[in-house]
Amino acid sequence: MSALLGPAEVRDLAELLGVSPTKKLGQNFVHDANTVRRIVSTAALQPGEPVLEVGPGLGSLTLGLLEAGHPVVAIEVDARLAAQLPVTVGELQPDARLAVVTADALRVDAVPDAPGSDQNSGQRPTALVANLPYNISVPVLLHLLALEPGIRRVLVMVQAEVGHRLAAEPGSKVYGGPSIKAAWYGRWKVEGQVSRQVFWPVPNVDSVLVGMTRHEVPGTEAERLRMGELVDAAFGQRRKMLRQALAELFGSSAAATAALEAAGLDPTARGEMLGLPEFLRLARAAPA
Repeated sequence: MSALLGPAEVRDLAELLGVSPTKKLGQNFVHDANTVRRIVSTAALQPGEPVLEVGPGLGSLTLGLLEAGHPVVAIEVDARLAAQLPVTVGELQPDARLAVVTADALRVDAVPDAPGSDQNSGQRPTALVANLPYNISVPVLLHLLALEPGIRRVLVMVQAEVGHRLAAEPGSKVYGGPSIKAAWYGRWKVEGQVSRQVFWPVPNVDSVLVGMTRHEVPGTEAERLRMGELVDAAFGQRRKMLRQALAELFGSSAAATAALEAAGLDPTARGEMLGLPEFLRLARAAPA
């Protein structure tokens, strides 16, 4: 018996559980073993590195990570899927180390250790590898990266549009708030394309693998939160000059202009031309 799931196993499991993939939960289940192994290989993890996975679904990627020797902590919001995952893993890979958390990944405030071996206690996950639900992929990423500062490596499968936005540079058409907020943690890049045909049901959008290796964060948590407010305001009115887009946040256009000038920024520039260093300067020049 294969240690991974194929198309027939995925459909059989879904039927067993009475699961019909829903757009509301962003469910598209991967059923191709080659794709799963390519994701694990592309993640380029350290041997035995503990992994945090979000939205494991029926367990395709979970099994791939476990097969490669990585202990996994999986967060799954669907109670049926969360209850079945240890059963599936126990049947296909009985010696694998898996912990399952039944929760909404957007609302978790703590992540447990990954299971240790008989000789070793548990370890904190240091990688995040997942097929993220398309409808909440960016908020989940940002929440977990803020929650788990020990995560050093990320590789996630997301909607192509989202992946390119995360990896975008200032001035590009798809550059926006998520690009800047994600850049707080490291430099992102698209690391692979994924065919629609490896999913069930087949989605009507393309997917990519987007990854990041964490660098030291450039400021304090208070500065990150303040910068997020500034970014949201700047891109909430994307086509306006910054002095206008930030006027409500600062109380007036004149106050926004003064803050921008104090940070050495052009008040007539638009948010899409500024990178993380510029927004961070503004956050420091005009704290909340």
